[in-house]
Amino acid sequence: MSAAMTETEAGDGTRLVSDLAAIGAERWNALVRVATGRLHPALRHEYLDAFHASGCATRASGWEPGYLTLWRAGELIAAAPLYRKYHSWGEYVFDWAWAEAYERNGLRYYPKLLVAVPFTPVGAPKLLAVDAEARAALATALLKHAVASGLSSLHVLFTDADESALLESAGLMLRRNVQFHWHNPGWSGFDDYLASLAQPKRKKIRAERRQVAAAGVTFQKLTGADITPEHWAFFHRCYSNTYLEHHSRPYLNLDFFQRLGASMGEQVLLVIGSRDGRPVAAALNLFDADSLYGRYWGALEHIACLHFEACYYQAIEFCIDRGIRHFEGGAQGEHKLARGFLPAEMRSAHWIGAPKFADAVEHYLQRESQGIERYIDELEAHTPFRQNPAIDRPAADASP
Repeated sequence: MSAAMTETEAGDGTRLVSDLAAIGAERWNALVRVATGRLHPALRHEYLDAFHASGCATRASGWEPGYLTLWRAGELIAAAPLYRKYHSWGEYVFDWAWAEAYERNGLRYYPKLLVAVPFTPVGAPKLLAVDAEARAALATALLKHAVASGLSSLHVLFTDADESALLESAGLMLRRNVQFHWHNPGWSGFDDYLASLAQPKRKKIRAERRQVAAAGVTFQKLTGADITPEHWAFFHRCYSNTYLEHHSRPYLNLDFFQRLGASMGEQVLLVIGSRDGRPVAAALNLFDADSLYGRYWGALEHIACLHFEACYYQAIEFCIDRGIRHFEGGAQGEHKLARGFLPAEMRSAHWIGAPKFADAVEHYLQRESQGIERYIDELEAHTPFRQNPAIDRPAADASP
């Protein structure tokens, strides 16, 4: 499809769009604002387009975009970031066992259909629509497209509660997962936040912060035009180094990060840690007035507790200073619980084409869901916060 789509060409009905430029940033972002009530940074045209334009999420990398869109009188009324996916990397909802079961029975699992933001396990609507009627129509069209495609399966990742219910009613199976999120009821400062924690947790965080400070590391929090091309080059070096140290290949290239900074830097927080005037670590976050989303980090040196400071404590300070109420720290990570992050249930929805495999997956998800319930109950029993902070809160907290 050409990059220029006129109102007449758009017409009415359902269209697959392989090039986001055909929709345009203004039209796409207007839909995001209506569907989410804000310009969600992980759903912005600029964020999604950066994956494609940089080559990080294209057919060559196993992410073939074909966004499902609904049009009425030439206006975009609903859309989903849909991909034909040739592997399961970069999704954070794991279906490797399902793929292996298909292959053991002589069937092809890949390519499959995936509705998601590439490499971004952020909870947000994925069926963007101007109203409930358009969203329901998009869900119906999505399932119809999956059935007609002849592909093995359809997966909609990190949906919100309303969307999950809609997809379940359309015939998809729900899967539950757990992340750890931090919430800000209106702390006046980092010390005020610490005072809400149980004494052992408070002591641990202070000890970790002292350890990083004693190593001579200081931090900058950069947004917008303050993030220079040199900062992006350094961040990419850190990011790539940390992936390689874990024997993995980094998903994203420097071009992606540079595009992010150039097109939506006002919603990017880059934390740079330096020692003796030399940068040694960096952490990247996205944010809006409501939420902050931890994305990537990396370091060139091993410094004890540096990860906790760069990725969590600096971000928490930023949230408190800006009045941001919600901080999603990314996928997995029980270690976040001790640092004030609480378990949050995440959802995804799945359709499996082969009936006998669909039955097997449904039974598996039922057992898994029961395990998730027990896991959340266990985590909530180990809250890092004071059981009754309104009563058990000292006027001056002198604990180390």
